[in-house]
Amino acid sequence: MGWNFYKLFCCCNTSEESTRLDIAVVREQQAAAAEKRLKEQESRGVKNPERIKRIQREQQKRNEEVARQLTNSGTGLKWQVS
Repeated sequence: MGWNFYKLFCCCNTSEESTRLDIAVVREQQAAAAEKRLKEQESRGVKNPERIKRIQREQQKRNEEVARQLTNSGTGLKWQVS
């Protein structure tokens, strides 16, 4: 659409206000299409999105537990000297 779409409105005898409204509608449609593409791209190749969310939550819990253990044990490093 790009340049030709805007050029079409400039050449015709339309009021400036209707041109602005039409351009606003086009921008809204483009934004909606971009959001749809992003959503589809995020879920591409995922058969079960709930499973992915569950796995991510479990991973986050594990990471929090490891962080908690490291803070409780001081430095988190234990040296063994034989």
